[in-house]
Amino acid sequence: MHDVEISPAHPCDIERWMALVDQVKAAFPGLETVEALAEHRRTVLDFMERNAALCAKCDGRIVGALLFSREDSVLCFLAVDPGFRRRHIAEKLVQMMLHHLDADRAVTVTTYREGAPEGRAARAFYRHLGFVEGRLTEEFGSPVQEFVLKR
Repeated sequence: MHDVEISPAHPCDIERWMALVDQVKAAFPGLETVEALAEHRRTVLDFMERNAALCAKCDGRIVGALLFSREDSVLCFLAVDPGFRRRHIAEKLVQMMLHHLDADRAVTVTTYREGAPEGRAARAFYRHLGFVEGRLTEEFGSPVQEFVLKR
């Protein structure tokens, strides 16, 4: 397998970023429509402009993507190309994100609630990194659970 490079994402990466999103959109509530994808694209460009977007590249393709909020200490979006999973790409993206966040603040992320089959892998991944289950809430009309990483 070729090397994967983790780096900040820039607006010039948007087409390759959206190609990855198109591959994984079914796993993310709120990305079901053309309009929602267009809104996501605008959001990603905003994060890129604020240096709050990271990507994993392999042979010019984006195979991993992460958005985060410095202000709120939140991991906002994390996706890895299905063909590149189990290569620690998501873990490397999260580790790089942590370098950009205040070390004295807890980091939060939301994912599917317990019992949702599509959330099993994500929940196990976040637990592996030290996140613990937090409050139950909703995002994009879907029931989710917050996970918290105390630092």
